[in-house]
Formats: sequence, structure tokens, C-alpha cells
Amino acid sequence: MPVNAQMPVSEPHSHGDGQPHHHGHDHEPHRPAGPARASRAARLRHRLAHTVTPHSHEARDKVDPALEGSREGLRTLWLSLAVLGLTTVVQAAVFALSGSVALLGDALHNAADALTAVPLGVAFLLGRRAATRRYTYGYGRAEDLAGVVIVLTIAASAVPALYAAVDRLLHPRDVSHLWAVAAAALVGFLGNEWVARYRIRTGRRIGSAALVADGLHARTDGFTSLAVLLGAGGSAVGWRAADPVVGLLITVAILLVLKDAAREVFRRLMDSVDPALVAAGEAALRGVPGVRDVGQVRMRWIGHALRAEADIVLDPQLTLARGHRIAVAAEHALIHGVPRLTAATVHLDHTPEDGGADPHAALAHHAPAR
Repeated sequence: MPVNAQMPVSEPHSHGDGQPHHHGHDHEPHRPAGPARASRAARLRHRLAHTVTPHSHEARDKVDPALEGSREGLRTLWLSLAVLGLTTVVQAAVFALSGSVALLGDALHNAADALTAVPLGVAFLLGRRAATRRYTYGYGRAEDLAGVVIVLTIAASAVPALYAAVDRLLHPRDVSHLWAVAAAALVGFLGNEWVARYRIRTGRRIGSAALVADGLHARTDGFTSLAVLLGAGGSAVGWRAADPVVGLLITVAILLVLKDAAREVFRRLMDSVDPALVAAGEAALRGVPGVRDVGQVRMRWIGHALRAEADIVLDPQLTLARGHRIAVAAEHALIHGVPRLTAATVHLDHTPEDGGADPHAALAHHAPAR
């Protein structure tokens, strides 16, 4: 029986256990697709690849990396909260000693940054919940909503920074215990920079745009701490305007970081992916034996995991079973060829040159007008 070119190969089917399965890489292993006379060396290479890089087709094994990413994100958040909390306590104590309003502002800013761990922590916990019939893709997009909250927090942090700088220009103040203020400012910078690097590194490793944005926010707080340090240095040499002037420059730096963080979160909300990932997926599909051509390939982030939809062109005279095996091999190649891709839906197609009526004719009137 020839393959029905209109039927996506992600339809449920049974593997002998009485339960439906889907082509989301959630099924028992199939034998590698390709010609029936595949060489023994090719099969050996395939098995060796699985031995060197552990991989399973079981649903529970596919979900575990996403859960582990959430656990890693939560560890990063709680450790960041502890570091920034300690930094805030040190700066608040020095403020009580010196009366530095700039240091007080920096301490409050660090406290606010530490609290941004709350929306991200909630998002990571939500992301670990199983999909439902209402939220069929799960709750991973909660991370993107947390990213919006963090971007708004960065924007809000620019307002008091600007206000404090202008107020200090209009109403100069003397600061005592400058050595303690300078030390507390340095502690604030080091604490925030450590947290920024840790968050950004973890966020990029697990694919969380929100965690990267939160790391960028921590970096802006480090710049604010440096402003306090430079202001203290200016006060030490008698230049009372040093602190507000540097504060204005730091406000500009905060706005630049805000632009980068907002752009990253906006792209994620708009289902933007790196074009190199799409190219890698297309290359992986073209390397599957039996695939004559590759149509449209779509990808989107669900939290910090990728999902894909792809069209492949096959010989229309293939049997359904043969087309099914090629589709499974295509999905397999996608998951191995695209980092952080956890599931794919593969649609079979054939070209008009193969003869017969256009299998998509019934859908033509549903196509959006351009």
C-alpha cells in the first residue's frame, strides 16, 4: 500500500502493549531506517554512537534532561539568592555606619535583584509539571513570562538610579567612613558579578532565556556598586560631584543591558530560534536514507527545550510501513542533530512530479492570504 502523503507520521499507533504511541521520540526503539541491505559496519557505527553518547527512546529518559535542567536552574537561583542576600546584609550594615545614601540605594537594589529569583523559581517549578489536556505542551513557557517580569525589574531599576544621581547633583552630601563604603561597594560588585556569570552560564547551558536575562540584571547591579566605589573615591579627593556623574553613566549602562535582555526575551516570546539550528535540522534530515527532499522545518522553544515540525519528501510508491520507518529515522536524526531538541513531528509528502492529484488540494482554501 503506498504511503498517504497527507498523513503526518505522528499519528498514534500501538507497539503491541495496547497503548498508543506518538512520534515524539516517546516510543520503543525501532530498527535504523535505510536500505534493507545496510552494511554491518553502518549498524556497528550506530550502536557505537549510542554507547559513547547514552540515549534512549523511552519517554521517561527523554523528559529527564528537561527536569534536570530545571533542577540546575533552581540550584542556581537559590545559591544566587544566598550570595546576594549576604551582600545586601553587609552593605546595609555599612550604611548604618556611614550614612551613605548611594550605598543604601545599592543595598536595596541588590535585595530587589535577589528577589527576582522568586518568579524564576516559580517558573522552573511549573515547568516540571506534566502536560495536561488544556496545556498540551506543558508549562515550560512560564520561564518566558518570568523573563518579562525580570525585564520590567531592570527597567524599574534604572528609574531610582537616575533619580539618585540627579538628587545628588542638586543636593550634595558628605559621606563618612569612606574606606568602609568603598569596601562594601567592592563586595557588592564582586557578589553581583559572580551571580551574573553563574546565572548566564547556567541559563545558556539549559536554554533558559529568563535566567540569562536575570544574569544580565545582576550585572547591572554590579555596575551600580562600582558607581558607589568611584563616588567614594571622588569624595575622598574632594570632588563631590563624582558620585552623581558616575551614577548617570551607570544609568546609561543599565539601559543598554535592558535593551539586550528585552530583545532576548522578545525573541523567545515570538518563537524565534537561531537560524543555525534550523539549518542543522535540515542537514540532518537530508542525510536520512530514503528522504528525497526536505520541505519546511519549524522549531520553537518550550521553556528550555526545543520542539520541531518538519516536512520530508519520499517516493510515493513506498509502503506505509517503509515510510513509517523512514519517518522515525528522520525524527531520530533531528533529535541527535539539533541540540536541546526533545521531540519532533514529521510529515510525509511527495512532489507533484510524482504524478496523481495534489494531496493538499483539500486544504488550499484554508491557507492564509498573503
